[in-house]
Amino acid sequence: MKKICLLLPNGFEAVEASVFTDVFGWNKDVSEGSTELVTVGTRRELKCTWNFTVIPERVLSEVTVEEFDALALPGGFEQAGFYEDSFRSDVLEFIREFDKQGKIIASICVGALVVGKSGVLQGRNATTYNRSNGRRQLQLAQMGANVIPDQPVVIDRNIITSYNPSTSFDVAFALLEALTTTENANHVKRLMGFHA
Repeated sequence: MKKICLLLPNGFEAVEASVFTDVFGWNKDVSEGSTELVTVGTRRELKCTWNFTVIPERVLSEVTVEEFDALALPGGFEQAGFYEDSFRSDVLEFIREFDKQGKIIASICVGALVVGKSGVLQGRNATTYNRSNGRRQLQLAQMGANVIPDQPVVIDRNIITSYNPSTSFDVAFALLEALTTTENANHVKRLMGFHA
């Protein structure tokens, strides 16, 4: 069984987290059943970008990288405290350890900025939010990443990044494919009504 940590900082964007819960839920209950997703919060109760409240299954202080095969990280909004929470030293160290162990890290939109802040994108290809005059992509470049500005999803070895919320399902399916098989990912896509 492959285990995925869905890391939820305060201020995360709900839609970007829900794609992981749905894709991996469908795989677990309707398809081959080889994956389990665990929601891990930076605190016991989280507020999403627009005040949707979430209670994660576990908190960061209760888990170790060794328990998981992959890390999934949604983006969020500065006004909702996303960067304040996600740039914490324990979050950044958690990401560094996933990369050190060669485990997959999948982020959506500005989730890549958290990955970049950890230092693991130094000299590696990545992308992040592509609107707002490229401000967030410039920020990621200043963190040492080689930003690919016009590519919706960028995969560099074990790290998946994407450039806005519209790519959310693409990232979730890319992670499912990496943890299972292309055939299985396409099967889940078809079950969910996507053309595969």
